Amino acid sequence: MLTLDDVQDAAARLKGVAFRTPVVRSRTLDGRAGAEVFLKCENFQRVGAFKFRGAYNAVSRLTLEQLSRGIAAYSSGNHAQAVALAAREFNSSAVILMPEDTPQSKVDATRGYGAEVVTYDRYTGDRVAIGNALASDRGLTLIPPYEHPHVMAGQGTAALELVEEIGPFDTLVVPIGGGGLIAGSATAAKGLDRRIRVVGVEPEHGNDTKLSLAAGHRVSIPVPRTIADGQAADIPGELTFSVNQRLVDEVVLVTDDEIRDAMRFAFERLKIVLEPSGATSLAAVLQGGLSGRVGVILSGGNVSPERFAELVG
Repeated sequence: MLTLDDVQDAAARLKGVAFRTPVVRSRTLDGRAGAEVFLKCENFQRVGAFKFRGAYNAVSRLTLEQLSRGIAAYSSGNHAQAVALAAREFNSSAVILMPEDTPQSKVDATRGYGAEVVTYDRYTGDRVAIGNALASDRGLTLIPPYEHPHVMAGQGTAALELVEEIGPFDTLVVPIGGGGLIAGSATAAKGLDRRIRVVGVEPEHGNDTKLSLAAGHRVSIPVPRTIADGQAADIPGELTFSVNQRLVDEVVLVTDDEIRDAMRFAFERLKIVLEPSGATSLAAVLQGGLSGRVGVILSGGNVSPERFAELVG
């Protein structure tokens, strides 16, 4: 069972290593949302996304023997970079399984942190099976992107910092891919204040968590085709779903066009660059319907100039 103590322990390990990312306000955004909105900018985190928090927390707990053999991970991009950097921080090595259609900027960044990249077809291959086989064959320790208690606890430190900085608030809005960020964030937020309402956000065609919560069990969908590549999960994680089923109050969906509008709004009004997956929570807030004090996690900003221009131009 993931607890507030786990998140607070992760925060202690991350102190002085992960950035304490800024919280941004906008009167224009407040007017559009009909609420007081506080944006936790994880696009300014190391590797450009919240993923460094969970990866570092998990890697920091490996034995010297495990570190000497190396680390494996599978990821569509941001967890890949996070594990690669965390491995480098501990003088270890990393082998990362990535989809063939991962944006080249994310592949290049992962290699730039010193990792070996192995690719697969996300629409025909099972990344969990391939990743497990890769780790087993090479004797590596696998750190998955969300199905890991130390990863979830590390991700939750973003929400922990947000509550510590802005004080009590009414609603926390968090993007959902595999569910690790919202599981850790909901654990932190509700561990500090049970009254906080936790709202998850998924892309319209990647609604596996919304369907699963409605059904009361994990539901699998076809691999989503959405511009929010970091949220293209086809089924919630087993561990993450067990947390989210208890703590997430609602899941809302946003379209690709709404994500583009949020990216454009962040750039024009806030002077912030967000990748599509990093903008889904903002897209939900821009639709209105919230009230009171609202905390929002902007999960990442890893998008190339060419891709950004293509999406928002």
